[in-house]
Amino acid sequence: MNDASASAASPAGKIRALSDLVRPELPVTAGLCVLVGQVLALGAFPSAGEAFLGFLVGFLVSGSAMISNDYFDLEVDRVNHPGRPLPSGRVTVHELAALAIAFSVLGLLSAALLGLPALALALGIWALGLLYNWRFKESGLPGNLMVATSVASTFVFGGVAVGAVNGAVLSFAALAFVFDLAEEIAAGAMDLKGDEKRKVRTLARLRGKSFALRVSGALFAMFIALSFLPFVMGWLGVVYLVLIVIADAGLAYLALRLMRSETPEEGRGRMRQLYLSLGLFIVAFIVSRLL
Repeated sequence: MNDASASAASPAGKIRALSDLVRPELPVTAGLCVLVGQVLALGAFPSAGEAFLGFLVGFLVSGSAMISNDYFDLEVDRVNHPGRPLPSGRVTVHELAALAIAFSVLGLLSAALLGLPALALALGIWALGLLYNWRFKESGLPGNLMVATSVASTFVFGGVAVGAVNGAVLSFAALAFVFDLAEEIAAGAMDLKGDEKRKVRTLARLRGKSFALRVSGALFAMFIALSFLPFVMGWLGVVYLVLIVIADAGLAYLALRLMRSETPEEGRGRMRQLYLSLGLFIVAFIVSRLL
């Protein structure tokens, strides 16, 4: 038994390994995106039940995709991320499968409680994530577009969950699509070594790392430009404008640092910071609506 496996054998070690498998910051962000979609659709905060179920669906469906991703990525992770729970031996394949099934079933059951349209959309998002992990990850840009669509759908799901989809909901979905596409393309530039092993057709492999990072940077710039649309259209007010200006400043700084990353580890760190920054903006937006 290696050191990682021995550490994971303890209850605390196993909990930490399972948490690393889920990568909770991303599912939590997905749940918050659903909640924002509800708020945008209603123009007010939803009921406690709708908010709880909406967040739960976003968290669990996104979490199931994170978990299954590690199963299909095992061979590449042995090269790119050997410390991940599965290649390091901290989590077994059977444990991973059980957790993926639990997240999937609970997420879809939660969606069913929000109505048939919500269940249908949640099932579509879940299937898109599984299909990407299973078949389309090596496709490069088509796969990137699938992931970005899945992320954007969280806002739309929020609207569907409360029975309304309006311009504000769709504008946030578009912003999420552009942001995540930029992140996916940048991720390909950071994972060149492992992607070469699996022959993934990323922009970085086809056109070079510098080209991929320039495309990613252009998409981040597009995000900043589009972020003012909800205010310009009158869908959101001055509070949103203040929050998005602050968020855009942080995003521009981190995106520039990402473009100049000298190592894959540094680049992945910048990408994590970008996701966390977007998460902080979402939390601040929710709090502003509550107040």
